[in-house]
Parts: sequence; C-alpha cells; structure tokens
Amino acid sequence: MTAIMSLQPDTHSSQLESTFSAGQSWGALRKAWKGYRIAKVQSDNVKMMEYAIKIRKIQGELGISVASFPNLDIG
Repeated sequence: MTAIMSLQPDTHSSQLESTFSAGQSWGALRKAWKGYRIAKVQSDNVKMMEYAIKIRKIQGELGISVASFPNLDIG
C-alpha cells in the first residue's frame, strides 16, 4: 500500500452514512487497494486513477485517514 491507514474506526461506524455497513465498506476498500496495486503493476494510469478515487471516497466514509497518491497528483 502507498499510505498508512488508521485501523481504528469511529464509535458510530457500525452503520455508515451510506447504505453500506462498515464491514461491506472495509471489504470494498480492500478490493479497491488490490485493484489499484494490480493496475500499478500493469502501468494502467486510467485504472489507477479510478481506484485511487474509490479508495479515497471509501476512506472518507469510514472516517479514517485518506490516502494520497502523489504519482497521480491526488493528495
């Protein structure tokens, strides 16, 4: 991973503001990071950008620190 994440969820994170549970959001975040790493190995900047945006969105919903992606000018 390119960023350090806080693994301590909020006290109210059992049900997020979105329609997804905290467990579903953590699962989606894990898959997004995996997709990002695969896209990075394949040097697919378009996919990397898509996954980076998804990662940041999910991290924001979970209330954890949001990753920066300096190689994509997202920070």
